[in-house]
Amino acid sequence: MKINRLETHDRLLKFKQMNSLDISQCCQDLIDQRPFGEHSFYIFAHKRTIDENERMQLFLTGRYLEYQYVPTHTVVWQPRLTKPKAQTNSMLFKGYPGSDNIKVIWMIPERELWEQYKKDNLTENQSVVESIHHFEHNRAFLEKKDDDDLSDEEINAIYKQVSYGANYNKMMKRTYGI
Repeated sequence: MKINRLETHDRLLKFKQMNSLDISQCCQDLIDQRPFGEHSFYIFAHKRTIDENERMQLFLTGRYLEYQYVPTHTVVWQPRLTKPKAQTNSMLFKGYPGSDNIKVIWMIPERELWEQYKKDNLTENQSVVESIHHFEHNRAFLEKKDDDDLSDEEINAIYKQVSYGANYNKMMKRTYGI
């Protein structure tokens, strides 16, 4: 089998670009929603197993020809004001409303995949390698508060305000169908 090195390289670049765009787009969509107003916030993405009932519901939508093609996992994108504990199979970013600036804090894949992100591999990724290193040797570095993080009192006040808004919206929907 003959391989065209230029075509293969172009496909690799396209593959890396598409994966990068998916993550960037999910983060930017959350930033644009401004879940905490103008305050910067963390975007915690982690893998979650889809239970059998949810999988059956997905299958019944008709989007999948056979049940075996229904996904078994999904990625949950959670905006939050505090840093979670670092864990495998997760990513953490910091978003800044009003900008397209996204700070990568960590990208830690499943342990079984760690080797494939090392230098000279097809899926080599410096951010992942650094995240894995800190996860193994200096987890406190990943979990420490950023200089621009809000105080606990400010965070509680914002969460309370968001909660009031959500409860108000539920009440309006129940009462007036809005």
